[in-house]
Amino acid sequence: MTEQIFGNIHSIESFGTVDGPGIRFVIFMQGCPMRCLYCHNPDTWSNNINKKITVQEILEKYESIKEFLKNGGITVTGGEPLVQIDFVTDLFKQAKTKNIHTAIDTSGILFNNENKNKIDELIKYTDLILLDIKHINDEEHKKLTGFSNKPVLEFAKYLSEKNIPTWLRHVVVPTITGDEKYLKELGKFLATLNNIKALDILPYHNMGIAKYKKLGIEYRLEAIPALTKEEAIKAKQIIFESYKNNRHKIN
Repeated sequence: MTEQIFGNIHSIESFGTVDGPGIRFVIFMQGCPMRCLYCHNPDTWSNNINKKITVQEILEKYESIKEFLKNGGITVTGGEPLVQIDFVTDLFKQAKTKNIHTAIDTSGILFNNENKNKIDELIKYTDLILLDIKHINDEEHKKLTGFSNKPVLEFAKYLSEKNIPTWLRHVVVPTITGDEKYLKELGKFLATLNNIKALDILPYHNMGIAKYKKLGIEYRLEAIPALTKEEAIKAKQIIFESYKNNRHKIN
């Protein structure tokens, strides 16, 4: 008899509208190795908060409201979902037997040769990747997250080689990721990929300050203003123009 896998989750959102196509059933997983300075869910960082759930329990919850999830499916986010890759793989494997659309919101930070076989298996049951590239510059990525971006960019290339549909997500933070040279560099990198189906620019906001104070964590970006809608539109235009120009050169 196969041992049952439990997922350690933070919460579930029944009617998500920004985490993939349609109306989504969104599962927030516990655990993340990165410490992004702008993270608005620091309560998902720890692996030690135990709110266990089984795949069957999740699918039963999904089935109870599926008629309301128009053109949607299940999205697993976090935290970092790949921290619990065995659980997510089992969930998606069973979801596909029910013809449920599956998506993962991930930074790709855990991609490496050691777990590539597990990622290969997970990808078999994954319809869409929402890939968060935190910073295109490696040194700046280290300052922002505590980690190199090399695994992230390698994961992006891997997804392109596998032709896995990918939505690129990028938080634009004034003075950190919002510099025009970094936006152009990001567009140039995306032009090397063949599987990008959408570009989501996520404007930096500081609504997480109260949560940080409650948790006793220093919020180091408190002095940085939120990105305006106009600035977000301009940032997306810069990335997209760089993408188009460099795609033209490649083709």
